[in-house]
Amino acid sequence: KMLARAVRPAQSILRSQAWRSGVAASARNITTYSQLTEEQSMLREMCRTFADTELAPKAGEWDKNHTFPKDAVKKMGEMGLMGVSQATENGGAGMDIMCYAIAMEEISRGCATCGVIMSANNSLYCDPIAKFGNAQQKEEFLKDFTSGKKLGCFALSEPGNGSDAGAAQTTATKDGDHYILNGTKNWITNGPQADATVVFATSDKSAKHKGISAFLVHKGTPGFSLGKPEDKLGIRGSGTCSLIFENCRIPASALLGQPGMGFKIAMVTLDGGRIGVASQALGIAQASLDCAVNYAQQRMSFGAPIAKLQAIQFKIADMATRIEASRLLIWRAAQLKDAKQPFTKEAAMAKLMASEAATFCSHQAIQILGGYGYVSDYPAERHYRDARITEIYEGTSEIQRLVIAGNIYKEYNP
Repeated sequence: KMLARAVRPAQSILRSQAWRSGVAASARNITTYSQLTEEQSMLREMCRTFADTELAPKAGEWDKNHTFPKDAVKKMGEMGLMGVSQATENGGAGMDIMCYAIAMEEISRGCATCGVIMSANNSLYCDPIAKFGNAQQKEEFLKDFTSGKKLGCFALSEPGNGSDAGAAQTTATKDGDHYILNGTKNWITNGPQADATVVFATSDKSAKHKGISAFLVHKGTPGFSLGKPEDKLGIRGSGTCSLIFENCRIPASALLGQPGMGFKIAMVTLDGGRIGVASQALGIAQASLDCAVNYAQQRMSFGAPIAKLQAIQFKIADMATRIEASRLLIWRAAQLKDAKQPFTKEAAMAKLMASEAATFCSHQAIQILGGYGYVSDYPAERHYRDARITEIYEGTSEIQRLVIAGNIYKEYNP
């Protein structure tokens, strides 16, 4: 029933579209997919069709012109993809985290820009409100966002804190039944288009990271403005900018959770978000492999397709192996989260593996395509640019290794 709620709008969108011919990935038969439930398989097929017919043909144009894919995001909302794993009573599709990971991979395979827009809204904006918000906050800040009517963003990073999330300089000063926010947040995905944000600010500097609180702020609130859009290397159709708070006065009811819970909210949110980013990276890696295999089977050299050359076969084998390993790690993390088991280490492993696989596979795809991989006639160079950010946002590869090692030490020394 819940799947039908997400699938029916997509069927009306896609019914008139022909299955795209010439997509090498369409014929893939990967054994791990046989383990999916009927609901998960149907969702995957719906997202694959949408990605092949609606996203992939336009992804290059969106990238080249730095165009936010407004219509595609609207359709994703109609399909239930902007709140995949959110409860139906909160306007979401009511599916599990496995469904979210599967959908993220397929959407990102078609267009990494659409993938990151979807991921930021699902994981970074909706998840913390669903987990820590009260009934009034869910009504005001969640329902229209899980349904795709509105878009949200997550404001943690600052010009000077980077990976040190506990060093937030943005302040929240209590003033009666209000808080006054001052500070700047950097690199905020969906920032230019977002209708609201989850913002983290220090309400008690003496308590260090335990003095950070989280707040919900509507776009248009006096004292809240946007910096210029960033000119990025990749995922160029998604909006990224700074959020600027200058004596921004918000009601005390905008506090998410309890005072001082901000750091905990951020860390819990990022754990789940890493499953989304890992799935985005996996989609980019898969798109790179699809591009490389398709080209290698058609490109003739020395009287035969270059796919016959051992050097090319070694690259394809390495790419496919890293992709399969990444997919299984992602699904493991998703399954643990669905089972309400600890998944911090597994999410970090999945994010580390998948993001580095995306960079590796996109690099190898360019090498296989040669000169054609370096020009925008083929999507290989876009995949290469899109892949690079997955090793940086929501925790760099270096941070993932620290998280993994820290959790392993805890297992050895309980």
